[in-house]
Amino acid sequence: MLKLKETFDLHRDVVSDVLRKEASVCRVEEYSGAVDARILNIESDGGILYSWKGATATTRIGKYDSNTKQNKLLYSFDKQVCVSSCSLNKEETLLAVSLAQNTRGEERLRPISKCLTLLIEIHPINNTKVLKAVDCRVKVQFLHQDTGRRSVLESHLLLLTEDGYVDLYHVLLTKYEGYRVVMANPDRLSKTVERIVEDLSWVQWDGHTQRLYYLTHKDEFLLRCVQFYPNHNCETVMELPLELPDNPFHTVKFVSLGFDHYHTERAEPELISMNVFTNRIERSVCVCYSQPLKDKQELMYTMVLVHKDCSKTFRVSLGGEQSQQKAKELHPLFIPMGYYILVYLQDHFLHYINTRQEEMLCHSLFLSGHDVDLGMQCHPADVTVLHAEEESCGSLLDVASGKIHAAELSPAYLLQILRSHTSFRCPSAGPPQHLAALHCLLVYMGNDPNLELKIIEWLCDNVSAFEAFDQIQEFILASLYRISYEKSLSLDKVLPYSSVFDKKEVPVCLLEIPGVLCTTELHIEAVLKGKGFWTELQWNTERTKYLHAVPNPRYRTSHIQADWDKLKSERRPSSHMNHIEENTKKVLSMVDTWCLDKKLVPLFQEEDHQQRVLIGLTVDKLREHLNRHLPRLGKKKADSLVVCYVAKLLELIRHMLESVWLKYKLGPRALCLKQQGSQAEWSVFHFMFRVLEATRGLCLPLPPGYHTLLAVFAVRCLPHQTFLQYIDHGFLQLTETFLSRLMTDLDNSDANERLKFSILKRLPQPMKQRIYHMWDHPVSSASISREYVRTQLEKRYKNKGFASTSRDKPGFRPDFLPLTYLAKILADIEEQALNPFEEQENVDASFVEETALKQTLILLGFEEK
Repeated sequence: MLKLKETFDLHRDVVSDVLRKEASVCRVEEYSGAVDARILNIESDGGILYSWKGATATTRIGKYDSNTKQNKLLYSFDKQVCVSSCSLNKEETLLAVSLAQNTRGEERLRPISKCLTLLIEIHPINNTKVLKAVDCRVKVQFLHQDTGRRSVLESHLLLLTEDGYVDLYHVLLTKYEGYRVVMANPDRLSKTVERIVEDLSWVQWDGHTQRLYYLTHKDEFLLRCVQFYPNHNCETVMELPLELPDNPFHTVKFVSLGFDHYHTERAEPELISMNVFTNRIERSVCVCYSQPLKDKQELMYTMVLVHKDCSKTFRVSLGGEQSQQKAKELHPLFIPMGYYILVYLQDHFLHYINTRQEEMLCHSLFLSGHDVDLGMQCHPADVTVLHAEEESCGSLLDVASGKIHAAELSPAYLLQILRSHTSFRCPSAGPPQHLAALHCLLVYMGNDPNLELKIIEWLCDNVSAFEAFDQIQEFILASLYRISYEKSLSLDKVLPYSSVFDKKEVPVCLLEIPGVLCTTELHIEAVLKGKGFWTELQWNTERTKYLHAVPNPRYRTSHIQADWDKLKSERRPSSHMNHIEENTKKVLSMVDTWCLDKKLVPLFQEEDHQQRVLIGLTVDKLREHLNRHLPRLGKKKADSLVVCYVAKLLELIRHMLESVWLKYKLGPRALCLKQQGSQAEWSVFHFMFRVLEATRGLCLPLPPGYHTLLAVFAVRCLPHQTFLQYIDHGFLQLTETFLSRLMTDLDNSDANERLKFSILKRLPQPMKQRIYHMWDHPVSSASISREYVRTQLEKRYKNKGFASTSRDKPGFRPDFLPLTYLAKILADIEEQALNPFEEQENVDASFVEETALKQTLILLGFEEK
């Protein structure tokens, strides 16, 4: 499930070097004794502090620099001691240690405290100052603040005790002999101490952000955060009420404050395990804690998402009394991975929780069973989670072996979930797992082009769509969401990232995961203040509260369907249509700059009126949505983001076609209409048709030229009758570019003639007349001739100024247009002219008829005058 990369091995990186040092001390070629090396602490710069007991019966402390891969001896005690906590200041001039005192044997008879805390000058004179001598555990931790100053003449040390308080020592330094730095007044250290926390039961240090989280309890449990700033000031920046059981910790719990190898007192098992994870890039704070239930065979754990102003509590069924007992003894591991948090309980389940898209269970990956494994060859109780600087991947320390692994979710494992509906390695995989795996690959890992290509190949090979969701729709929306979110984090709650929300009814299989129950609580009542990260977090939570209160805060693409249907029917230009066209020009001009070197698939090379309208309309509606819900962006920024979003949509579809084109090794011959389509071309046609269905379902625009390309593949791959049915049902849109190629490239065989006539019958009259000019055929020639005569007579008729006063009579046959038009003119003239026989009596009608007939015969030359 996880891809582990070993970044540190105590034996390989430290012990081998220590053995060489011990050999030089003993003046032997090779030292064969044991050194008993142990990791003590990991500082925020990645430096690993460790101790070992050497050949001279002394204890030494060293540092491994993770950047240079070098070891450095920091300090040597003159006897063997038990170092339970250790920290080094950033300038590497001061070393703070807590020693677990030996209370056995002869030392037991002496009045001695259990813990002795020292502040040691590393050089030049090894001055040592006792800070504490108490009967409880003490943790030490230097602040590593980046002040930007070259010479720092003060250090700041946190001292945290099991008695439940935290002191901050301000250690003033001075230069000695011009260049050495020592404590200025070691005897006055007690005067510089500042009590910053009282009455805590749990505490966690985050060295990368210089934050101290601690849990206190009066009327209710409160989680507080103290932020230390570069100017050495600190303030409480967060206060969060939590619902926890009574007495969750029997002793003070220290998290991320080094490793105590000498705390051997066996206390009762703690009721909960707890961690706080922050992500600077995401501007997020997640509080995770678990609690096994005593009366049911299930485990409960809670995620408080401060940045989302909500908390989610999960209940996972474990099954069996043996499993329940085992769960009581073990707490799940919480491992940060970007904006995901991995919850892991060995032999039971692995829950990869999406803290950015938290609305539905189906966007978080849940797998259960005995085959779920972290991939580490150790017991989970020996694994400690290290807080990474950017949280791009979690780091796991096996305390027993001294190995550190960078852990990432395996893309190969996620692809395996996608490729198999029922995998023997993923017995719990179903529609929610497929959807979660796809989103993790696209959004979290989507910047990898090779991985994206594998996903497109999977989309192409997986010809039958899932019943619960459309994979291509998910690919398009999730990929666009990732691209846009990288440009502005504010778009998190307002852009679509899944087609699930466009469904009228979400399938039940996506709403439920067998064995998992989830309850959500909105408005967690967190109090936030402070500067920098905390200002952004406060704005983020306030915006989230607003979006929780308004209807449809997330843009839904299908809502523009009615507007598009209305605009498609408009033929006359209007100010609104001109505005839509300007939007389209902005998008296509941006696409043109991206696609200058892309000539493999013939897209963006023709006009497409309908798609141009939909492109401009999409820009208009999405811009309107952003301006309504994110006024802080500003209209100029919102316009830029929207135009880029739609351009990336068109480019993404082109990229999909490019990838499929290359997969099936198609060349220019694929566009030739004279040949029947091959199996590879049929596969491409089927994929393109699925893309068409996906975009129509979401009312998303396609690149100009897409319909032409699809029609070319359709006429090559489908029987003619089926091709015509596709047209009748609206699946294929005939463009003039395609029709011109059809008329010119196909010969006039009987089958092709029937196809062309059938297509012409289905075209609107204006387009039909334009297509006739492209077909060399007697029927098209006759049609062109009739149209020409009609045009000429209409011009003459218009110039003569005759006004039609009567409608065309029923039964009038317009087969021969000149005669038809002449008869119409005569009829109009007859109706407009005065009747010469009106109001006259005794007119011989037979005489008039005979006279008119005789005059006609004379004019035609059949009789003489």
